[in-house]
Amino acid sequence: MHWTIASPFAHTGDLHEIYWLDSLVPGDRHRFTHIPRSKPLGNWHNQASSVTSRQEWLIYLQQGKAAVDQTEGGVITVFPQLASTVGINQRMARRRIPVVAWLFNVGTCSLGIRRWLAQVSLKDVDCFIVHTRREREMYSKWLRFPIERFEFVPYQVPDIPVTYEENTSDPFLAAIGSAHRDFPTLFQAVEKLNLPTVVASGPRALTGLTLPSQVKAPIGIGKQECLQLAQEARINIIPLTPNEQVTAAGQVTLVEAMRMGRAIIASRCLGVEDYIVHGETGFLVEPQSLDDLVQAIETLWNDSELRTRLGQNARQYATQNFSDEAAGIALGKVLDSVADTFEKTR
Repeated sequence: MHWTIASPFAHTGDLHEIYWLDSLVPGDRHRFTHIPRSKPLGNWHNQASSVTSRQEWLIYLQQGKAAVDQTEGGVITVFPQLASTVGINQRMARRRIPVVAWLFNVGTCSLGIRRWLAQVSLKDVDCFIVHTRREREMYSKWLRFPIERFEFVPYQVPDIPVTYEENTSDPFLAAIGSAHRDFPTLFQAVEKLNLPTVVASGPRALTGLTLPSQVKAPIGIGKQECLQLAQEARINIIPLTPNEQVTAAGQVTLVEAMRMGRAIIASRCLGVEDYIVHGETGFLVEPQSLDDLVQAIETLWNDSELRTRLGQNARQYATQNFSDEAAGIALGKVLDSVADTFEKTR
C-alpha cells in the first residue's frame, strides 16, 4: 500500500535528506512519499508559548491537504496537529482513507470547544501510536474512542555516538529538558548535597525560580551541546511534576540518555515507568520527594560501579526496545494491520 507521510521535520528543500522510520519497515508491501511543510519547524524550547500559533495551523492545514490529495492509499502523520488537519481535509474531500497517527501526544487533554474539535477532526483516524501506556486510557476517555484504536509503541531515537567521557576532574549532575520539570525539588536536593549541577532547559521552565549557587543554567544551547552535557555528567536527572491532566513528559531526554549509556534518576510519573526498570536500567524516585531524590543522588554519586552497570544495562535495553530499528518493525506491523482491516471493509 502507498502511504504519504506528513511530518513536521520534513520541509521544502530537504526531502532528499529525510531519514525516518519508513526506510526501516521490513518487506516491500508498503511504499512511502514524504509530504513537506512550507517552512522549517521552529525550536519548541525557544517558543514564547506552548500553544500552536495561527500561522503554524495554516502550515499544518496545507501539509495535511497535500498528504490527502497525493496518497494512493493512506496517510501517516507525526504530531497531533497533523493528525487533526489530515482528518479535516479527509472529511472535506469526502475520502475515506486509512490514517495512522504516529507520536500522538497532546500534552494535556483540553475540555470544551478544543475537545469537541479534536473529536471531530480525529474521528476517522484508524490507529493512534502513543508512547506511554497511560495515554491509551487517557485519550480513549478524552476522545470517547475505543481504547483498541490506541497502541503503545515506545518512543525511539537513532543511535547517538558517545564522543565524550564522564568529567571526572570536575564532576557534575545534568538535568536536560523543559516539559513539566520539577526543578524546585532538584534545586533543594543539590543545595543540600552541595553538588555542581547544569540545567539545560528553556526559559519558560525556569521562570520565577532562583538558581542555587551550585546550579548553572545555560540558555539557548543547541542539541549537540545538550548531548555533550549528558555524556559528561556523572548522573542524568529527569525530575518531573506529577499531574493527572498531563499525558506524558520526559521520554525524549530519557531515551536519549539511555541510548548513550548514562546513569539516570527519574521521577516515577508521567509514563516514565514504561522505560526504566528500577535498579536495573536506572533509578526511579517518588515525584516531589526530596528525601528520595537526595538518597538516589548520593547513592549513585558515590558508586562508580553501580553507575557503570546501570548505564550499560540502559544502553543495551534501549538498543533492543527504543531504537529506530525496533520502531521500524513496530510501524510495519501497524501498517499491515491497518491495511488488512481497510481492505476487508472496502
